[in-house]
Amino acid sequence: MKQVVSHAQTHKGLVRKINEDACLDLADSGVWLVADGMGGHAAGDIASQLVVDTIKVAVQRAAQVSVRLLTESLLQANEELCRYSEKHLNGHTAGSTVVLLLLDKWHYHFLWAGDSRGYLLRNNVLRQITRDHSQVNEMVEQGLLRSEEAEHHELANVITRAVGVDPHLSIDVISGVWQPGDVFLLCSDGLNKELSDDEIYQYLAHNNIAEANRALLHSTLVAGARDNVTCILVKVDNNTENVNEKDKTIPVFIKN
Repeated sequence: MKQVVSHAQTHKGLVRKINEDACLDLADSGVWLVADGMGGHAAGDIASQLVVDTIKVAVQRAAQVSVRLLTESLLQANEELCRYSEKHLNGHTAGSTVVLLLLDKWHYHFLWAGDSRGYLLRNNVLRQITRDHSQVNEMVEQGLLRSEEAEHHELANVITRAVGVDPHLSIDVISGVWQPGDVFLLCSDGLNKELSDDEIYQYLAHNNIAEANRALLHSTLVAGARDNVTCILVKVDNNTENVNEKDKTIPVFIKN
């Protein structure tokens, strides 16, 4: 029987006045989500929370959670945010990136729009599964920019896709077969802006998911945490003896 241990946390960071990130931990349904309200746009905190709330309601009402259900729910959130911006923000945009993980009986599914990321740690190898929908990433793929230059480029904060920005939203999906021992990371860009993939890997190697996630956040704060930071760790384990009750399913929200 599949056992899942997860831990979620969000922090406003050391520079921003408010937290425009939001997260969702529905481990009993196999659903986790990170949403990052778009910096510089109006009501980013409202946008990210609307995405979270829309998915939460859909999952709780559903007899069975599927990629189709989650995709349709994200498209619904997109429509609601577009209407909200038109009605309340005088032409300004309330938008949010999103990355979502679904674990079913055999498979994992990442759904996303924007530059919030999904990673997989398997057999001591950490891979970014999602592909950033950003200006610099498109430049890297076109050979116009080296990947090591992307993080510090002047266009690093320009994303090309997000919930609530365009009436016609496309959600990317990548699926695969999960394996016992897999560790999944979902994060807003406030984490990977401060920590390299190699640094992230060092923390994910820890057996205790909650301690590993707290260490990730602590290191991000030590590095300066210029943006809001949200990270969720999810571990698949077939050995029930390795599941610590206190680490199950309960999201931790750190506000200070």
